Amino acid sequence: MSELIRHIQRKAEALEERILAIRRHLHAHPELSYREFETAEYIRSQLDELNIPYREEQTGTIARIQGEKKEDGKVTSRNLALRADIDALPVLEANDIPFKSTREGVMHACGHDAHSAVLLGAASILQSLRHEFSGTLNLIFQPAEEKSPGGAKNMIAAGALESMNSILGEHVNPGLPAGKVGFRSGLMMASADEIYMTVHGKGGHAAAPHSVIDPVLISSHIIVALQQIVSRMANPDTPSVLSFGKVDAPGAMNVIPSSVRIEGTFRTVNEEWRERALGEIRSIAQSLASSMGGSCDLEIIRGYPVLENDPSLTRRSMELAKEYLGEENVVELPLVMWAEDFAYYNREIPGCFYNLGIGNGQKGWTSPLHSPNMMVDESALVTGAGLMAYLALGELNLP
Repeated sequence: MSELIRHIQRKAEALEERILAIRRHLHAHPELSYREFETAEYIRSQLDELNIPYREEQTGTIARIQGEKKEDGKVTSRNLALRADIDALPVLEANDIPFKSTREGVMHACGHDAHSAVLLGAASILQSLRHEFSGTLNLIFQPAEEKSPGGAKNMIAAGALESMNSILGEHVNPGLPAGKVGFRSGLMMASADEIYMTVHGKGGHAAAPHSVIDPVLISSHIIVALQQIVSRMANPDTPSVLSFGKVDAPGAMNVIPSSVRIEGTFRTVNEEWRERALGEIRSIAQSLASSMGGSCDLEIIRGYPVLENDPSLTRRSMELAKEYLGEENVVELPLVMWAEDFAYYNREIPGCFYNLGIGNGQKGWTSPLHSPNMMVDESALVTGAGLMAYLALGELNLP
């Protein structure tokens, strides 16, 4: 193990109390997407304590650490961005912990409190090691990852990636034990589009079906028919998911309603197929409703694109992670159908999005993300902060 790794690990361990305090404060005071006013204020107060300059972009923050290492009397221009998201979810927390959410119905159930704490911990380490790297670090504290169109696009428009050569970001993973991290080169996460349909018919008495145009029946046919898009139109080599999670038919036992509201999501890992499939969804739904005497209003909200990690950057990051944590603690991740607006950053510059294990099977802390019981093994946060600092130094000091 190199002296630099030991030095960073000692610094990370010394920061444990601070990192945990940050995470617990944020966890107790969660805020929803685009409303992270107190969260942003708190993060900026932490940056002030570290003497790290920043600029405000609504509830987003872009901080900057300038390296001081000189080669041939000059500071080189290798630049790197690090990103954490800061918003919470509309979830009622079920955990009984001292720092349980104080805002009913709002919870950091996706671990963004941990992401922010890890990045602030890494920032503290890197600020103290400015003499070890040249170039510039941008620290992006991004709002609204959980709600389309996502905060990443706004941060990019605000110049968060200006002059940056690459970007790193991490996401907690309860399925990985604390102390382990996971990487995946190339395709990592799916695109995600939101589907909203209102099927119109003619309501009336359930005992006189001949006098109505039943939107419940039409909706049932539409939902079943749309499944052929994945089962019969998609290439079997292209993962795709079409799921409907909400059907609202405001009738009664003996009342057929006039309309039915359906909400769902379509996800895939191929942008060309994505375009075709969305067109098929619209065509099938509207033509089928019309053939049964009704109509269908359909709105598709374009969500995040496919997340694809840069192979070279991911390979370098994996090797650095093995140096820092040991080869046995670095795993390769499977392709998943989740979505992340980190994908927008990866479309602009080479990016690597990796997973930080936070699970603890012995304590039963394995509930999935977005769950009211999601828990974080906080020992992982110290690991995450030190690792992120080491990955950043490795990338900034490339020849």
